[in-house]
Amino acid sequence: MLTLKGNLTIEDFKAVIFDCKNIEIDASVYTTVEQSFNFLKEFSENKVIYGVNTGFGPMAQYKIADSDRIELQYNLIRSHASGTGNIIPEAYVKASMLARLKTLSLGYSGVHRSAIELMSSLINKDITPLIFEHGGVGASGDLVQLAHLALVLIGEGEVFYKGIRQDTATVFKAEGLKPMQIELREGLALMNGTSVMTGIGMLNTINTKTLLQWMVVCSSAINEIVEAYDDHLSLELNQSKRHKGQRAIAEMMRSHLSDSKLTRKREHHLYKEHHTEDDVFTDKVQEYYSLRCVPQILGPVLDTLNTVESVLTQEVNSANDNPITDVKSRSVYHGGNFHGDYVALEMDKLKIVVTKMSMLAERQLNYLLNPQLNNKLPAFVNLGKLGLNFGMQGVQFTATSTTAENQMLSNPMYVHSIPNNNDNQDIVSMGTNAALTTKKVIENGFEVVAIELMTIVQAIDYLNIQNDVSSKTKTIYSQIRKLVPAFTKDPIMYPYVNAVKKFIMKP
Repeated sequence: MLTLKGNLTIEDFKAVIFDCKNIEIDASVYTTVEQSFNFLKEFSENKVIYGVNTGFGPMAQYKIADSDRIELQYNLIRSHASGTGNIIPEAYVKASMLARLKTLSLGYSGVHRSAIELMSSLINKDITPLIFEHGGVGASGDLVQLAHLALVLIGEGEVFYKGIRQDTATVFKAEGLKPMQIELREGLALMNGTSVMTGIGMLNTINTKTLLQWMVVCSSAINEIVEAYDDHLSLELNQSKRHKGQRAIAEMMRSHLSDSKLTRKREHHLYKEHHTEDDVFTDKVQEYYSLRCVPQILGPVLDTLNTVESVLTQEVNSANDNPITDVKSRSVYHGGNFHGDYVALEMDKLKIVVTKMSMLAERQLNYLLNPQLNNKLPAFVNLGKLGLNFGMQGVQFTATSTTAENQMLSNPMYVHSIPNNNDNQDIVSMGTNAALTTKKVIENGFEVVAIELMTIVQAIDYLNIQNDVSSKTKTIYSQIRKLVPAFTKDPIMYPYVNAVKKFIMKP
């Protein structure tokens, strides 16, 4: 059980989304929410408050009659539930709901407590609103995507329940749920914020952490396969550069390789006093960059990932709608906390480093597949008959194609602003698009790494070094071999790629 009271962390998101922990709302949260609601109700009686007694966006100049206030909120929700395109997967929607729940629980939104009660019930019962990818520009927040969430909270629209897409009303009836009450500005408060981009961003961050761990595994194992010198991972070399990420990656790889029988010490080979070689050394003096520069390549990935997590954690624990109701100062403040630039920028940074990981994995894969580079493995790590069989040749095309797609998708959304809403929203963040594009880039990254892992275990089999690799590599080898047999003949490959991808995507 997760009690919603203090700040949410990325571990809390993991617990709710992946470990299916239920949420309990602390009594103090309800007290805060009710105080905010009661204050706004009283404060707005004789004042002009955006979204309470005015129209929305560029129509805020129009005063709304008291008798029309509730209809205004329903009109906003229904008219903006206009998303199209692919359906956002349930896990990402659930994360978005958790992010929205946290924002509303802070007491800056002036919502009725029924919004908190119902949203937490939906999360706990795995009732997930139908939300589409297209529609959000990330300026008044995720207006369109959050409208689909709000639509469900008023008992309309569609949801996914027990794996089936159903009418909300049908599911509510089956579960004994009642729609939330619209009292003041619940429609606007639910829709005006960054919770979808932030929820998706939190899962993107969790998944990127997992992907990075697998890249460390692959990078360590390939150093074993080629019997690389280990000084590029040494404490001395990496401490001479001051970046925390580089030092941490080198330490992870040293730990992974600590009991390997394959990596070599330079002093045992190239630092001997007498060398009898001719002018051309038969022993490779330094490895290719994709093997030797892993701490320098993955270090910035780790540092960026930590920054992304910090910014998103701040965002998810912030008030991000408009206007802001402040009970302490007894006032209502109008501004732009819904603007998604913080999330948009971090998502762009995240997808760039994920693409760099994809590129590293693709280059390491190519090194294993090309005998002219590694000088120890058959072409395409083919365990069958050369010419007749193809080994890993076919899946390399997939890895190359997917990496190229990531390179294209890594162009930033942060700088793609198109004015809309009759120029009321004259500069926007495109944060929702940034988060969704990053999600795609991460999924692609797992595909490339899955293919690399399959190739690594194939190489270990060819070299018959199962008992010489490190204990950590041997564990991974055994896990992958349970999913994928050694390819001596040519099977249909895509089921194996998908099986490994599914396995490594588990956080």
